Amino acid sequence: MAVRSAEAVWEGSLREGTGTMKMASGAYEGQYSFSSRFEEGEGTNPEELIAAAHAGCYSMALSGELGRAGFTPERIHTTAQVHLTKGDNGFRVTRVHLITEARVPGIDENTFQEQAERAKDGCPISQALGAVDEITLDATLL
Repeated sequence: MAVRSAEAVWEGSLREGTGTMKMASGAYEGQYSFSSRFEEGEGTNPEELIAAAHAGCYSMALSGELGRAGFTPERIHTTAQVHLTKGDNGFRVTRVHLITEARVPGIDENTFQEQAERAKDGCPISQALGAVDEITLDATLL
């Protein structure tokens, strides 16, 4: 069983403080702040990291589904858009929209769309995000 980890340090008050997030592998370390999370300030934020994780997981899940269906993708490119919404009880992730483009020799559009939806539902990150109101997908076969 694989166990992955990352860490974060926050110093100061919510609005004026700053923090860093770091992956245990050392592949990424970045600054974050109130401004980078809830406004358009410089730095990253947890939702951007969720988007990266979901895009990576979905691309691999789609490759796996296509492979089980007898197709070998040449390239899969996925963007994940994580929507952070302020409600009565504070902020929450309400939607994730996946946008994927794939080059898959020999597959027809209907089969591709079926595999794309199956990958969305089966992706471990999609499953982990079960509290999100909706996860949508636009899949384009190139």
